[in-house]
Amino acid sequence: QFACFQERSWTSRASREASRGLESQLLAAGGWRDSAHMLTGGGPDAEAGILGAVLDVLQPALMMSLRAQVQRPFLASLLPRLLGPALLLSDHHDANKCMLGIRCLHHIVSNTAASELRALNRADVMYDALFKHLHAVAHAQLVLSCLLDLLAVLESAPSAAVPPAGSVANRRTACRHDDVLRLLLTRMEAEHKVALRRVYAQALSASACVFRMGVCACRHFGRLSRVLPAYLEVSDAPEELTRLDTLEALQQLFTAAWPSVDVWLPCLLRLLVDASSEPSLRHDVGRQLSRRAARCLALLDAAAHGHLQVPICPRVTC
Repeated sequence: QFACFQERSWTSRASREASRGLESQLLAAGGWRDSAHMLTGGGPDAEAGILGAVLDVLQPALMMSLRAQVQRPFLASLLPRLLGPALLLSDHHDANKCMLGIRCLHHIVSNTAASELRALNRADVMYDALFKHLHAVAHAQLVLSCLLDLLAVLESAPSAAVPPAGSVANRRTACRHDDVLRLLLTRMEAEHKVALRRVYAQALSASACVFRMGVCACRHFGRLSRVLPAYLEVSDAPEELTRLDTLEALQQLFTAAWPSVDVWLPCLLRLLVDASSEPSLRHDVGRQLSRRAARCLALLDAAAHGHLQVPICPRVTC
């Protein structure tokens, strides 16, 4: 409003008079002496001014404008001014502002050169700020999407990493990708509410985290072999979103790493039986389940060199 008092190209005599009139009415309504008293309050023991509330209102709008308009390559020069507010907003206690901050961080990651993000350990600071949000169910998918883009800046995907030269048995060492997948699977394994399972299954499949791990996903095979079958066993009718997303993640696992037929075949066959016999299941949803389960069985058959039914099916009871 102070800028409207000045003689600028965007002001006129009428606008300046209107601004002064509005200021007078605000001061009278709040009992303030002047603009400084209105913004900052009367001192440490008196009532606070309105500046903090004004900034709370303006900050999300400014960050939303940043996310929508400032693109590569112009964002890099503004990074020192923008990263701090985005990190603070992502740590806000209000869920909506927190999610806005995470989206702003994702926008920064997507529109800034990797060298700029790695400078001054900015990418490491962003990773630490985002990783703790994996504990919040509501943010899981949003945080995973941002984290995986950020991990591409910090390190190579395990599926593309080259084993260290001269290492014993050429074993790849654990990395941040492992930390992210391990925490996500831990949260999934401990969750029993169907609605929250749906969120986790969607986050796991949409982020393609298992596919990014490649053959290194075998390091998490023990937990995967407990989590994914458990998610396939529980119905999420009528849409069956949890099962559909779990099957998508299972396809990623079969494509990226060598599957263990004995673990996955029984649960897939049980799912096919459920999809064909569940009376409350919609016909189109049943078709989707059957199609994705059949795709997983085809991948298992390819891993068994076309001999899936001969050695295994006689031992399976559904």
